[in-house]
Amino acid sequence: QGQLVASGGGSVQAGDSLRLSCVGSGRTFTSYGMGWFRRAPGKEREFVAAISGGTTYYADSVQDRFTISRDYAKNTVYLQMNSLKPGDTAVYYCARRFGVGSGVRLEHEYDYWGQGTQVTVSS
Repeated sequence: QGQLVASGGGSVQAGDSLRLSCVGSGRTFTSYGMGWFRRAPGKEREFVAAISGGTTYYADSVQDRFTISRDYAKNTVYLQMNSLKPGDTAVYYCARRFGVGSGVRLEHEYDYWGQGTQVTVSS
């Protein structure tokens, strides 16, 4: 069975940075797009960023602050988060995208999901 393990979350102050990592094992992830989603308290899970075929995609709320990247040799996807805001507080999930169309921001195009890592940003 494939597995994704997310890490790197923590508690930081507004304006700080964090880098999340998502390591894949047990199954091929390098041939697929990868994405990050988040769920804030009391809200539905939402798209954050994705990387597919060398193209990156971002939610408007994180554009210019977050950067998604991947290291194929390490089977790892990263989410560099800069200038963090209290509104970024959420559990962050990485996922493998099996879809190939234009729905990169849609949850149903992702199959394998990591367990989530908590990011808390205080003002």
